[in-house]
Amino acid sequence: MSRDLPPLNALRAFEAVARLDGVGRAAAELHVTHGAVSRQLRVLEEALGTALFLREGRGLALTPAGQRLYEAAADGFAPLRAAWAELQRRPTQAPLVLGCPGSVLARWMIPRLERLAQQRPALRLHLAANDTAPDTALTGLDAALLIAAPPWPADWQVRELAVERIGPVLSPRWPGAAALRTAPPQALQGLELLHTASRPQAWSDWATRAGLDPAALRPGTGFAHLYYLLEAANAGLGVAIAPQPLVAEDIAAGRLLAPWGFVDTDARWVLCTPRRREDARAAELAAWLSEALAQV
Repeated sequence: MSRDLPPLNALRAFEAVARLDGVGRAAAELHVTHGAVSRQLRVLEEALGTALFLREGRGLALTPAGQRLYEAAADGFAPLRAAWAELQRRPTQAPLVLGCPGSVLARWMIPRLERLAQQRPALRLHLAANDTAPDTALTGLDAALLIAAPPWPADWQVRELAVERIGPVLSPRWPGAAALRTAPPQALQGLELLHTASRPQAWSDWATRAGLDPAALRPGTGFAHLYYLLEAANAGLGVAIAPQPLVAEDIAAGRLLAPWGFVDTDARWVLCTPRRREDARAAELAAWLSEALAQV
């Protein structure tokens, strides 16, 4: 037995008896029997070699040694008890604030939140739509889900999740859909194509990889955000260019067609966090996002 400290279980029982002025009340607080408390008091007195209590009628009185030990024990247990109570009252950890483009939020993240809650129940998110590039400090965010190409700011820790894949999509309700179902990509040359200001180079990137001259593609109706572009495609207004994960469910359900498939680009799906503020939840989220994107 260590001589540096008294037996701690016995000390706890002693402090409760002295504070509550009775073995029975101490036993009730500690959820043990009267006899168990009495045994702990004997252990403490035997270890110290002196009595700690004297019987006075039906009660107990502290001896001088007992009084000194109680004062020391109270000074130790009282702040420990207060700190424990405060920690128990603290709210649960705040959600991870995740920023992402509105189109990604609406068409990809939100439909998967139920699955995320089932597979990572402890990982709570607060989602923030952000259609402008976040600043290097990721102000107001714990993490940002982006589709972008390097280089990255030096202040970020960047976890690559998947290669971006893009391709032309159109509704089967669009009047020209039947002719394009089996046509080569060159059939898009001369058509007015739906595009978005948030990804002005998307059609050129796809055309280069599809072996077409980007200059032969004609811009048609433009939209401020990708979300509106995809809504227009679903409404049968024309041919749009889209990231595969954002239209995969529409294609599977037959709401959209992708006659020429999808091609890799230089961009990546990435999860970015401030390098100076590492958060283990971000690593857990990145692993889940990577798995979810791999299932597309």
